[in-house]
Amino acid sequence: MHHRNSLLAVTLLVSATALAQTPQQPAPEAPPASEPHGTVLFNRNQDTPSPTEKKTATAKTIASITDADRASLTFTAYDLDVHLVPAKSHIAVRANFIVRNTGTQPLAHLPLQLSSTLNWESISQRVDGHLQPLTFAEHLIDTDTDHTGQAREAITTLSQPLAPGATIDLTALYSGEITQSGERLERIGAPPSQAFVADWDTISPEITALRGFGNVLWYPVSSAPALLGDGAKLFQSIGLTKLNQSPATIRLRLSVEYLGDPPRTAWFLGQPQPLIAVSENVNAPVSDAPGVATADFPIHPLGFRTPSLFVTESSPTVVTDNLLSVVTSHDDALPAFTNAAQNVRPLLADWLGPSPITPLNMIDHDGQPFEDDAFLAAPMRDTNAASLTPMLSHSLSHAWFRSSHQWLNEGVAQFMSLLWIEQNEGRDAALNQLHDQINTLALVEPDLSKSTDPDHAGQSLIQAHDEIYYRTKATAVLWMLRSITTDDALKHALQLYRHSGKRDEDPKEFQRLLEQTSKQDLGWFFDDWVYRDRGLPDLTIASVTPRQLPAQGNKDASWLIAVEVRNDGDAIADVPVIIHSGTLSASGRVRVAAHSTASTRIVFEGTPSEVIVNDGTVPELTATTHTKQVVVH
Repeated sequence: MHHRNSLLAVTLLVSATALAQTPQQPAPEAPPASEPHGTVLFNRNQDTPSPTEKKTATAKTIASITDADRASLTFTAYDLDVHLVPAKSHIAVRANFIVRNTGTQPLAHLPLQLSSTLNWESISQRVDGHLQPLTFAEHLIDTDTDHTGQAREAITTLSQPLAPGATIDLTALYSGEITQSGERLERIGAPPSQAFVADWDTISPEITALRGFGNVLWYPVSSAPALLGDGAKLFQSIGLTKLNQSPATIRLRLSVEYLGDPPRTAWFLGQPQPLIAVSENVNAPVSDAPGVATADFPIHPLGFRTPSLFVTESSPTVVTDNLLSVVTSHDDALPAFTNAAQNVRPLLADWLGPSPITPLNMIDHDGQPFEDDAFLAAPMRDTNAASLTPMLSHSLSHAWFRSSHQWLNEGVAQFMSLLWIEQNEGRDAALNQLHDQINTLALVEPDLSKSTDPDHAGQSLIQAHDEIYYRTKATAVLWMLRSITTDDALKHALQLYRHSGKRDEDPKEFQRLLEQTSKQDLGWFFDDWVYRDRGLPDLTIASVTPRQLPAQGNKDASWLIAVEVRNDGDAIADVPVIIHSGTLSASGRVRVAAHSTASTRIVFEGTPSEVIVNDGTVPELTATTHTKQVVVH
């Protein structure tokens, strides 16, 4: 379902040594944009950029741009006029955008990138309300931020350097073709059929599907080159871009040329709008009548995502009491999806509120699934509801709950998936799933006592850009909070948060609500696990001391078990302590600060045989379950 996992599934098929490839030839120039039939795309008046002087970048010009320069540009606003001609796979765009120099050095040149199949036509700077053309040189760079494996970079020359912290208002015209390409995956050895399942972005008469940075560069970006075979560099680049540009705003005005039946729906940032069609020849037969369909998506916060654009021939069908809004030609699959949504509804209603905020918007698509909040593009085939329910328990959570903080936005959805497993397969099955995820987290979390490398200092949840943190660690954090407080307290806090409005922009709002519902001070937990990354705890059972208590009345003698736990890690841990003897058990909890010890005492009715500290629910640097036999005399 997730972009990183989809690409990794294909990438892992090939050896890292396959990266030594012959340099690719530059992609052929896309044909010039066709003029829309009687439709105004850009208003060619005094506000239209003049033709810009452009040339092929020289080796010296290319060498003057560093990866630090590319990483220094942060886009703070997009205003896009997009014109599509699906019959020709063509796109023409007028893009107004603002970029900020978030680096430490002035920038005399701005490196701006598009997909290698798109052509820069002009780049201008807006000064005092007027556009001033800028000169630029362009070249192709190898990068897997685009499905072609290359980007067309315009090195734009400024009249004066852009100072650190300063912004510049730019307007660019560009156009070209976007067709499906598995080139970046094929060059590292993936079979074309598998590459096309992962890289399915295209403009075509059947569907327009453009997922944005990391898939296809259909809008201007600036990023250091990143290759799929270079460890996690590409995915870290995608995550950092999402994080850094999450405060940005974006607007889209869309026009789509068609012949015959018009396209019905556009989906931008996962939100649908009907396309308003205007035929250019109302007297022509429908099959021959040309026209233009338009939609206007108002200014909107970008959030932790990359801009995605879909256009479908059909309008969505709303099913399952407004739970699903679906575009599909496979009507025989609808009952299974309907039943799966109904199956998961009681769980989500119990934990998150009686009804969703919005339907889950779904597009039937044969490629690997793509999710953007309450939007899901995935194959829809006749199947059984039981196999669909785990997927929908996650995706429907986004229809019920949203947050401007990705660790909550994605963590809650993952948490709901675990609760579904617990509800239907038992607690042990859910803990096994959680334990598998925690093992992965332990591989990337730093041991702060041994690491001085700032590049391996981990990520706080409120600033997380890697899914291992905002998805896996966030799920573990919510599970721990469930144990520290109660199910009822966590449910109530999630439901209050859902209605908190703009207060959710405060990273401490969820803590305050959970403290309110649980009547506990949770600052100690949030400081180590959410607001900072202290790494993980590292627990051991320091000692177990049993003491027999005298029998009282008709009761057998019981035991008081003192358990001392040591934490050699840098994060505080609140873990369960369980005493076993055959089928009997008793439990308590112990809270152990970093680099310290703490103890708890538990009364056990019977003769104790074993102590367990942590049941796999609290992530640790090494083992997440500790066992010690109890020796009684």
